[in-house]
Amino acid sequence: MGKRRRVAERKKVRPGVLGGAAVAVVCGVGFAAYALAGESGGGTDSKPVASGPPTAAEVRATARGFLAAWAAGDVDRAAALTDDRAAAKAALTSYRKDAHVTKVRLTPGAPAAPKSPKVPFKAAATVSYEGTGKGRAAVRKSYAYDSALTVVRRKADGRTLVAWRPSVVHPELRRGDRLVTGEAGDPPIKALDRAGNALTPARYPSLGTVIDGLRAKYGKKAGGTGGIELRVVRKDARDAARTKSKSDDAKVTPDKTLLTLAPGTPGTLRTTISPKVQAVAERQTAKRKRASVVVVKPSTGEILAVANSEPGGFNTALQGSLAPGSTMKVITASMLLEKKLAAVDKKHPCPKYETYGGWKFQNDNKFQIKNGTFRTSFGRSCNTAFISQAKKLSNDDLTQQARDVFGLGNDNWSIGVPSFDGAVPVQSHAQMAASLIGQGGVRMNPLNMASVAATVKSGTFRQPYLVSPDLDKRKLATAARRMSPATLADLRELMHHTAVAGTAAKPMAGLGADAGAKTGSAEVDNQKKPNGWFTAYRGDVAAAAVVQAGGHGGEAAGPVVRAVLLAGS
Repeated sequence: MGKRRRVAERKKVRPGVLGGAAVAVVCGVGFAAYALAGESGGGTDSKPVASGPPTAAEVRATARGFLAAWAAGDVDRAAALTDDRAAAKAALTSYRKDAHVTKVRLTPGAPAAPKSPKVPFKAAATVSYEGTGKGRAAVRKSYAYDSALTVVRRKADGRTLVAWRPSVVHPELRRGDRLVTGEAGDPPIKALDRAGNALTPARYPSLGTVIDGLRAKYGKKAGGTGGIELRVVRKDARDAARTKSKSDDAKVTPDKTLLTLAPGTPGTLRTTISPKVQAVAERQTAKRKRASVVVVKPSTGEILAVANSEPGGFNTALQGSLAPGSTMKVITASMLLEKKLAAVDKKHPCPKYETYGGWKFQNDNKFQIKNGTFRTSFGRSCNTAFISQAKKLSNDDLTQQARDVFGLGNDNWSIGVPSFDGAVPVQSHAQMAASLIGQGGVRMNPLNMASVAATVKSGTFRQPYLVSPDLDKRKLATAARRMSPATLADLRELMHHTAVAGTAAKPMAGLGADAGAKTGSAEVDNQKKPNGWFTAYRGDVAAAAVVQAGGHGGEAAGPVVRAVLLAGS
């Protein structure tokens, strides 16, 4: 919680009552403030309706009034100070009845800027649970966390109110989620790396959500027993469990334990994570904004590392759905080689522009290659070299190649935690052409693109996994066929050329003859810089990274992949 600054002439407030327990209110202006805030913003009937952003004074009064009412247990009053009274009342009632949070203390902080409508605050409370099982004693613990709220002005009457979001109650909450204290449905697990050492979020922050996902799937199978916990129960996890749809599962964020009141007995679960590679992946993503990386072992499909710059948020590395840009050209090139529409050292057009389906495509900085080969076009990532072949393709050719050779888009991967398995939808006209260069409707994540590089290295698709299928006898996904030896050799030659003399040369410098890579930059609407992608292999290690809004892939994501390839060698 930290030290709280003294405020001159702070009004003393008598404790309220919440759930039979005393509640200390430390909101500076106490009940008087929130009584005033409830009527402020629009003025009296004789005054014109206020407009424009809330003033600093209005933000302060409204925020403190809401926090004081919430802390005092006056749910109706607190909800009335929001722009969604019904939702706020339900959430604040559940906070007390379902999460069993009492003795609430809420301390507002200063906005980040003088005119900012966002007010951070600190929450401190007691979480308690009365035992219901045989011999289960009552337990309670103190709990503190930081959150924030935003004050807005209602146009209808000019009142200033708290913009209601579930995250106001707790930053981990999203719409439909609940805070619950009780006996854990899934026993805790002790996740181990491939060497048998414990994996913890404290040491490897990016693995927090991964361990949560492993617990949801394997907690009961690993042999542990549940404890008493305050946890976030996710709406999407409940929906996925109800529908039993893999499509839903790909979007799931696992339930999250916030506080353990009485520990359970964890079961032990061994994973494929390499402690050395994971540590490097953590360091690399931590140095960048919105970076994600996955490392796999091509010969087996084992996942060696998973990391994200924002480890507590959405797991982009495994569940992201982003346009992969020119890294998709690895799949497209394999298709063109198989169809004899390109050959490594055969002349191949790379003009400044190419039009298809009414769209005019161009290369980065409008470059062109005169009298160049497909090797040169691939190495320099020439968009028009690929677009020019669209007229010779069927609408579903790329979809079939991604599915049948690289195992993508079948919605059937089972890696041990929720994942998105890539999407290459059948498209026509300009969208089909855009898909050839990783735009249009194509969607991937670092897990998918690391698997693509691994497939090129090993010669066959092996579904990545975090937990051995031997544990639960689950069936891993397979691909319908392999590339021909000639196509595979050509594709490796193209990726190796790109690593030594193409757009990936700088990040891949000195990594040897048994290495290949592809860069990518994916344009995103209303984003100044493209997402930077990089996928590569070296020896029996393959990896892919994306840095959202990072710019060119070689510069943004290339160093991340280089570091993890070196660590895995």
